[in-house]
Amino acid sequence: MSAAAERGAPFHVLIPARLASSRLRNKPLADICGQPMIVRVAERVKLSRAISCVVATDDLQILQACREAGVDALLTRADHPSGSDRLAEACTLLGLPDDAIVVNVQGDEPLMDPALIEAVAAELQRRPDCVMSTAAHAIAHAAEFANPNVVKVVLDRRSTAQYFSRAPIPWWRDGMAEAWSSGLVDLPEQPAPLRHVGIYGYRVGFLKQFPGLEPAPTERCESLEQLRVLWHGERIAVHVCDQAPGPGVDTQADLERVREIFAALA
Repeated sequence: MSAAAERGAPFHVLIPARLASSRLRNKPLADICGQPMIVRVAERVKLSRAISCVVATDDLQILQACREAGVDALLTRADHPSGSDRLAEACTLLGLPDDAIVVNVQGDEPLMDPALIEAVAAELQRRPDCVMSTAAHAIAHAAEFANPNVVKVVLDRRSTAQYFSRAPIPWWRDGMAEAWSSGLVDLPEQPAPLRHVGIYGYRVGFLKQFPGLEPAPTERCESLEQLRVLWHGERIAVHVCDQAPGPGVDTQADLERVREIFAALA
């Protein structure tokens, strides 16, 4: 195998970031051991083989914080309904070609594994039949399987997503029905249930088209944007990783936990 093949195909990383947050005020600028969280995310991305890392934001404070830390950033419109729409504009502003691969790393994932970023990009590169890629890992605890805030995914034999849901899928009919009705939640044996990890790879051409696609009824029902892709007949390749990535930040308690992790690593 050539050195180029071992390194994998070139890919870019975009990090969407907006200042507004319903659960944690000014989340992207939250301090983590002397740097804003958005900068910490970019630092993790730069440990991967991405050929570029750019923060796409709608806020001048985030833009300034990134530039002061030497992180590339650009300003996008403030009226985007989702991170995907923001990234589509960013691709146009950056002049990325339609055949380029972009990985979307969320701006609240300061412990994202660089190897996982590379794996999601590589998964899309090896699957020309797919327009997107993402990641998942096995669920180990029944409480997570039952939790609607934990998104599950079911795959086909080629590790392509069949469906994403907040419901416990796949439903193990013979082994779960009685236990579930009695309140004793159990896990299916085969196939093992998978938790979806919110990191995405896109082909730029599809990402630019995505905002114009009609939202899917299932997307509205589950509040899961990726279901729009499946509803329109496109495919999403899924990389199954051995373990969950580091914790993201949604609440103040999450932020304190991440601060403790960074402090221990210093």
